[in-house]
Amino acid sequence: MEAPDMLRYKRIPLADGAGAIPAVGFGTLIPDASVTKQAVKAALAVGFRHLDCAERYRNEEAVGDAMREAFAAGTVRREDVFVTTKLWNTNHRPERVQPAFQASCQRLQVDYVDCYLIHTPFAFLPGDEQDPRDDRGQVIYDSEVKLIETWRALEQLVDSGQCRSIGLSDVTLEKLKEIVAVARIKPAVVQVEAHPYLPEWELLDFCREHGIVLLAFAALGHGMEPNLLDDPVITGIADRVNKTPAQVALAWAAQRGTAFLTTSVRPSRIEENFDISPLPDDAMQQIRDHIGTNIRFNSVVETGVPGFIPRAGSGQGSR
Repeated sequence: MEAPDMLRYKRIPLADGAGAIPAVGFGTLIPDASVTKQAVKAALAVGFRHLDCAERYRNEEAVGDAMREAFAAGTVRREDVFVTTKLWNTNHRPERVQPAFQASCQRLQVDYVDCYLIHTPFAFLPGDEQDPRDDRGQVIYDSEVKLIETWRALEQLVDSGQCRSIGLSDVTLEKLKEIVAVARIKPAVVQVEAHPYLPEWELLDFCREHGIVLLAFAALGHGMEPNLLDDPVITGIADRVNKTPAQVALAWAAQRGTAFLTTSVRPSRIEENFDISPLPDDAMQQIRDHIGTNIRFNSVVETGVPGFIPRAGSGQGSR
């Protein structure tokens, strides 16, 4: 078991010497820009050194403002912050990749990003409308581009030095295998939904085999039903180790070798999510052996359209 205070500062080396990604990450999917800025500043002040952003979130400027102010105040240095952002579905054509990337850099006010992800493997009709729909309300996909063509354009960003590592998001194991088989620069990071109710062990094993970091979003189940944080296995361990159920689920994520993301606008919750400590080995085994629920909360992996699946008694969000 790791030293009590070290799990929250854990960094996972990336393939090809592209640095290391902090296991504990802060997601920036927050609708209000002013709230985004304050939440990011709070996260950096608490100790988060990994910010996960996206063109799709429409708030990269607010994240950039928060980072600029933190850097100016001496709270943190740019080289200590791992910045991830993502290419949206409407920019999959190779000629659109670099302009989209540069626009993200400008909004984030950075000269480089540490990791650039393809947000989903689904290409949408290119253009300024992020959610192109036909007259029947159906998504208009782009059949003129293949995922490997988009990947080649990301490889060129690494070649240019503007981007230190690249990866994929919202992909199945099968789709990941397709890219790994033909990529010149292998994915460094794969971001997918993962939590004790969707542990993705097979995907994680493949990632380990190929030196890829699995980055978990919805690491706490996004507050959906059934509520992961009410699971008796999780709550029982929380009582035993004197931590909250959220801290148990997040420690499990980091301790099994993945990185994870959480999002909150409440300073107390932001601090709680960073304040994780290692779990006893038997607790790790208990989570693996005694949680039988298996459920996916976000349908984006099936269509490329963000959205948590509505169920009775749950809210709905997007990613």
